[in-house]
Order: sequence, then structure tokens, then C-alpha cells
Amino acid sequence: MEFQVPVIDITPYIGGGDDAQRGAVARQIDEAARTVGFMQIAGHAVPDEVIDRFAAALDSFFTLGPEIKQAYRTPPEINRGYSPPKSESLSLSLGVESATRMNDFFEAFNIGVTGADYPGLELPEIDYAENLWPREVPEFEAAVGAYFAEAARVARTLTTVFADALDLPAGFFDRFTDHSLDVLRMNNYALPPGSVDLDGDLTGMGEHTDYGIVTVLWADQAPGLQVLGADGAWHDVQPADGALLVNLGDLMARWTNERWLSTLHRVKPPIVDGTIQRRRSAAYFHDGNIDALIETLPSCVGEGSRYEPVTVADHIRAKLAGSRGLQSNSNAPREAARVLAAQRYP
Repeated sequence: MEFQVPVIDITPYIGGGDDAQRGAVARQIDEAARTVGFMQIAGHAVPDEVIDRFAAALDSFFTLGPEIKQAYRTPPEINRGYSPPKSESLSLSLGVESATRMNDFFEAFNIGVTGADYPGLELPEIDYAENLWPREVPEFEAAVGAYFAEAARVARTLTTVFADALDLPAGFFDRFTDHSLDVLRMNNYALPPGSVDLDGDLTGMGEHTDYGIVTVLWADQAPGLQVLGADGAWHDVQPADGALLVNLGDLMARWTNERWLSTLHRVKPPIVDGTIQRRRSAAYFHDGNIDALIETLPSCVGEGSRYEPVTVADHIRAKLAGSRGLQSNSNAPREAARVLAAQRYP
């Protein structure tokens, strides 16, 4: 079967579709989640002007000098602020030790929900940290904040669809996400000449699965993203016109006992005339409440669960200790096995 990431129009969930229309969307979501783990989402209703201002703000920040950007670094356990090139290794979030030989060359800037966003709850400061906003780009906070709000809306709409697709009660995921640990990671791959070594197997972002419930990805229509298919080969994926790429994370795979896939993916950006082709992306990670316990849904247990129950806190912290802290994660044996099995493919 030819590999493809299906385009799914979620307008019936955005614009008040009837039960039949919503049911059709839910079935498409279930099919994509079971077979690919990725989908192209159309009809999301994110205004073009919000995306345009957001992209311009990213450009304004990433073109600042290295010494200015470095001032916005945070400790590895604080998932905020700036990450310079070759400071992270996404493959280590899966415990793949060979990843230590070459860290990923992308640079990134992270923002997320804060404790102040959920007044009245005593949430861990390390997880719901305050955001850093670059003073050198005055429009950054407003432009990024506007896109953050739109991506959050899309992610929560998708969990509504997920409940229907899994035949769960309406609003099933609400109690797991009412103070969700959500992060927006903005990535830049077009680095200045000479900043990375173009010899050998250049890794923009190493093989990894996403950590949480669902990821909403905006990206340039440029080559680079590769998704591991059921055939064990890596396949190139680019956003369709006007679509957002969406993929499932580890927590959704745990909930569904791998009925739904948390699919391995990586970035291998093309090199044109000795220069890395420009590519920007922004991943909104909808990860769930830090104190939520994730255990296999009764309808998905079958002959037994592949996973022990885990809190969002323990799962996410182990993953970040790998990617940001460069400490190999020993709690992802199933994902690591898939990475190693796929390494023989280009």
C-alpha cells in the first residue's frame, strides 16, 4: 500500500455540523490514527493573518545574533526559552544511545502555559514555568500568543473528535486536560553558513515520537519532515495547502494500547549548493494535566495492556531529560526498538 498522510476536513466540528457529518470525520480520524499516526487537518479555521504575523515574528527572533538569543536559554528541566543548535538530541528521549554521537542542529524557542493560567491550582513551577519574551522583538509576544491560542483551540477540538472516534463519552478527555501542560516549540533549520558541518549524515532533528496526547504542527511547505511508515521505511511529508499537520503522541498510544500510533518521525533537511534549505516549523504539544494518570482504556486492553500506568509528570520529565538533558531515557523500550529496526533505511 502506498504511504500517504490523509487530508481530513474538520469543519463539521468547527462550524456546527450534524451528527452524520461529525461521524464521518471521526471515522477518518480513527483510520488515520490506526494506520499512519499522522494526518493533514483542513478546515481548522486558523486565520491566515494570524499565521502570517506569527511567521514574521519567528523570522525576527531567529535572525537576531547568537549572543542575544543565548540570553534566553533556560536550564534543561525548564522547557522554555531558547535552545541553540546542537544542544539537544531528540533520539535520546527514546533511549537510543547512538544519538549521542551527533546532536540535532535545529534551533528553537519554547513558550507554554504557566501557573498563572490556572489560578487557584498549586501547580509545579518547573512544569508551568513563566515564559521568556524577547525584548528585542516587541511584536513577538502578541503574535506568538495569538497563534498559541488558535493552536490550543485546534488541539482541544481534536480531543473532542478523538472521544467520538474511540466511542468514549462526550468530553471524556476534559478531566485529563483542564490544566494541560501545553508547549509551543518554534523551530528554525536555516542556519548561517559555517554554523554546522555539512559532511556526513546531517540530522536536523533526530528520530523521536512526540510525548503527549496530540501535536498540531505548522510548517513551511519545504522538504525535511520524514515519517516512519508501517513498511519500515522513512517517507517525506510536507503540509498540504492551508493544512496543519497533526500527529499523536505517546500518551495517546498508551491510552489506546497502540490501537492508535505514536509515529516515529525526524527531520533531514535538504542541502542546496552547500546550504541548508530554509525550513521553519512550530509544534503545539497538547500533553495533558501534569497530575493525570494515563492507563489503558478498558475498551483497548484486549488480551493485556502493553504499558503500566504512568502520570503525565513522570512520562514527560523522563522524555525531556533525554532530549534536553541528554540523559538516555530507559523507559521507552518499544519506541527505541522501532528506531533501531529502521536505521538501515536512508
